[in-house]
Order: sequence, then C-alpha cells, then structure tokens
Amino acid sequence: MRILCTNDDGIHAPGLKTIEQIARAISDDVWVVAPELDQSGVSHSLSLNDPLRLREVGPRHFAVRGTPTDCVIMGSRFILKDKAPDLVLSGVNRGRNVAEDVVYSGTIAGALEGTILGLPSFALSQEFTIETRNAPLWETARTHAPDIIRKVMAAGVPKNTVVNINFPACTPDKVKGVVVTRQGKRNPGFLRIDERHDGRGNPYYWIGFERIKVEDMPAEGTDLAALAANFVSVTPLKLDRTDETFSAALANTLA
Repeated sequence: MRILCTNDDGIHAPGLKTIEQIARAISDDVWVVAPELDQSGVSHSLSLNDPLRLREVGPRHFAVRGTPTDCVIMGSRFILKDKAPDLVLSGVNRGRNVAEDVVYSGTIAGALEGTILGLPSFALSQEFTIETRNAPLWETARTHAPDIIRKVMAAGVPKNTVVNINFPACTPDKVKGVVVTRQGKRNPGFLRIDERHDGRGNPYYWIGFERIKVEDMPAEGTDLAALAANFVSVTPLKLDRTDETFSAALANTLA
C-alpha cells in the first residue's frame, strides 16, 4: 500500500513525524509532502494566483510552499503520478479538530482533497491540555491509530467520505476505547478579537481564543463528548453538504 502523508503544521512539525511512524506501521511505501510553513486554519484553500515551490528535503520527503490542499494535489498528481497513493493520511495535528474546527482546519482539508481525488483519506489530530500544550502526547495517536486505520480500510471507506480521528489528551493506557461519533457544536463565545498597537501607535488585531468560564456539557454521541471521556473519536464526514431536510421544505416553499 502506497501512503501519502501531509499536514497543516508544516514540514518540520513533530506531528508529521508521528503520522509517518503511523504510516510505516501499515506500509513501507510512505511518502511525505507537507507545507513549507505552518498553514493552520487555512481550511481548503487552493493556490491559484501564486506559483508552488517544491523542495526535496530528504528521500521521499518534500516541502511545498503552499497549502495542505496544494500538497495533496502535488503529491498525488505530480510526485507520485506514475503510481498514485492508495491512502492519504493528514496530521497528526497539534490539537484536536472537532465541532466547528472541521470548517477551518487545514488538516481536515488535506484529507478532504484526498477524498476529492478518489483516495481513501484520514485526518488525525492529537488533543492537548494546558499541561500538555507544549508537549502533546503523540504516543497516544501513534499507539492507537494504525489498528483503527487498518480496520476502517478493511471495512471500506465510502468514496465521498473523510474519516476524522481525534485522540484524547491522555496517555495510551488511559484511553477507554474507540467510539464512532457525530460532529459536535461548541459555544461560539470562545472567539475573541485582541486589539494591539504597533510601534507607531497604529492598531492591529489578532483573532484569538479564550477558555469559557462555564463550559457547556457536550452532547452525547459527539466528538466533544468522546474526547472529554478519554475515548478516541472517529467521525465520518461527507463531502456532500446538502441539507436534504431543508431542501425538501424549500422546494415546497419555492414551488
């Protein structure tokens, strides 16, 4: 099995080493194509107005001056054009990708692009806490991911579905199990705008995040609830975002 690995944290990110180790537990035909720079939060952006710069950083390791989407396209359609990958693994992201994160995440986007290209694709993310922020427990993802991926691949991944896997912020032995979840929803109050001033007194702004004093209890069966209970969350995400229920109601309204 030929595996293409990418991420959004950049070619030198610790999580990329982890995804490569996970891939090598499954196959010895592993290729890494990742962004030259950190691309967190770029979502599914595609470089159309700027050239892509490709740099070989080692055997089967390439850096692209572009987005995770660019990397998967370059990897599958240029670097591996003679023999396409059989599987795309995106991650392991530093921090979870749950709830609304899936809209912003470059990690999810890398896997989405693989799915668009007709390849079974997984997004993997490692949750951290305040205590493990600077040293996420990569061993948790490294320990549990290979078996999960093997089982899902054996069962078969639908052509228009991405498998989003999130690992809880605990040591591998503290993981309580693996559950299939649905995408959760957070309180949007965690977003804030941080206003600052430069050396000349001109204002500039950072989009930031803050901990909510009283957090909502995550709904049962969601990715948020699974991680809170120390379970690995596996969420199938569909490319087709059509709201079938509202479409039916809207058709009657506009008839």
